[in-house]
Amino acid sequence: MLWLIDPLVNRVPILKNPEPSKPGRRKAEAAPAPARRRLSVSERERQIVDGAIQFFAENGLGGQLRDLAKSIGVTHALLYHYFPTKQALIDRVYVEVFEGRWRDSWEQVLDDPRMDIEDKLTAFYTDYVNNGLSREFVRILMFSGLMDHTITDRFFAMLRDRLFPRLIRETRRFRGSTSRARPSERELELLMGLHGGMYYIAIRRWIYGQDVHSEAMHETCDEALVRDRVRSYLTSSRELFADERPARAPRTATGSSSRKRTKA
Repeated sequence: MLWLIDPLVNRVPILKNPEPSKPGRRKAEAAPAPARRRLSVSERERQIVDGAIQFFAENGLGGQLRDLAKSIGVTHALLYHYFPTKQALIDRVYVEVFEGRWRDSWEQVLDDPRMDIEDKLTAFYTDYVNNGLSREFVRILMFSGLMDHTITDRFFAMLRDRLFPRLIRETRRFRGSTSRARPSERELELLMGLHGGMYYIAIRRWIYGQDVHSEAMHETCDEALVRDRVRSYLTSSRELFADERPARAPRTATGSSSRKRTKA
């Protein structure tokens, strides 16, 4: 042992070749990270699709696939192994976000002849706004409309096939009309005011970040708010098409009109 003489303090010993600590006294080394579980083919595909939905909702459909692969945590080559083209991935996103969110129960409600027309339109749009128009749905649809219309064209074709004819039929029933003629441009534009107004609720929430002023605040769109718009639409339709030829009165078993005939 050597001693260091310090004029200000007492002698301080300096250990030479200190004895190594015993193994039992060593600090426990950090445990190695557990091996990452290898994903199955279906799990990896699910990871890519879910990641693509979030990526396109944030960056638009023009986002680069290299950036998408990096955000998901997979290689660019692996991404192309599952989806050889970007359009193939966009098509899958469309099926997941748009067709996959469509509910057969919506059509069943609108086709139910026992329900009051105002009630069925209110029930449909309340569920449609709260459960159909998700953040990813609204933002991807908006990005597609600004870019190439690939998704918007497919989605509106589905609406024209599965939704708008039902809404026009029920609107005519509310007016007392049984016409099966093709919807006029005036009827369709009036309907677009209702449907677009419902969509704008979701735009305020997911694009502008604004509260929806209803009893439930912006977490959900409450039924009262939807009913106000449905009632306004139906009432306007009846007033605007007041000169429309009314439906014929039901006939009795003898074939005569059920209405009482006035004597001359």
